[in-house]
This record gives sequence, C-alpha cells and structure tokens, in this order.
Amino acid sequence: MKIISDLVEVHLFRIDNNELQFLLLKRSAHKIYPGLWQMISGHVEKGETAFQTALRELQEETGLKPSRLWVVPNINSFYSPDDDSISIIPVFAAQVNDYNVLISDEHSEFKWVNSEEAKIFLAWEGQRRSVDIIKEYFTNQMFFLQFTEIKLY
Repeated sequence: MKIISDLVEVHLFRIDNNELQFLLLKRSAHKIYPGLWQMISGHVEKGETAFQTALRELQEETGLKPSRLWVVPNINSFYSPDDDSISIIPVFAAQVNDYNVLISDEHSEFKWVNSEEAKIFLAWEGQRRSVDIIKEYFTNQMFFLQFTEIKLY
C-alpha cells in the first residue's frame, strides 16, 4: 500500500446577511462521480504547493479570486482499492466577496447553501466535518482555535 498526497479540497464561502454560505458544485455527467455535489477539489501539478493548487483550482472551477485563504485544521483521506493507496488531502477555506460564479465544464450547476444544507449535499464525512470546523471558527464558536492564514498579496 502507498500513501499519496496529490489532491486538495477548498471550501469556498461568503458571508451574506451575517450567515456563512458555502459554494457547492455539481459534477458534470462526463466526470467521475457524475451528479455528485462537492466543494472545489483538484490535483496538485508538478512544482505547485498545495495552497497554489487551491488557488488555481478555485480560479479554474469558479472564475473567482479569494479575498482570504486559510488552512483548515482537518485532513481528509480516502482509500482506493484500484491501486491500493491512501490519499491524504489538505483542506483550505477561501472567502470571496465577488459572487459572480463562472463554472467550468467539470460542473453542471452551482449553488450557495448554509452549513446545514452543505452537509446534506456533501457525500463524505470528512467533507462534512470540514464544513463544521469552518462554521465553528468563523462564527466564533471555537475562539481558541487559530486557522493559519495564507497571505495572498
């Protein structure tokens, strides 16, 4: 068995009327897991850091640029029986102020949802846990936790 880390997960959110809203994307019919709702995800390209991948994938999949980016203190993972590997996935939270989403052909739809709705649509427990952690942090329920912010400019 091998352990790999060549994917990232980005939970894009906005604050609207003092409520955290997450952007979910529906996978296109021609992609793996067609019709699945997800946050932004993607593969790390050669020479990229994980956070550079997060920024690139965010731009490619939504056309948006974040105002701020954080490392979420949660690592997602899954096992693939196809190649007997475990993938370890760093998780990021990105805040946007521009809501003009332009989805790529990887997705067929998008929607902004609150945290409870996001957890209904997301398929994997690790993704739902990331939503909970982000919500708790940004609504000051976990005041003792400090997210690492990645400086964008």
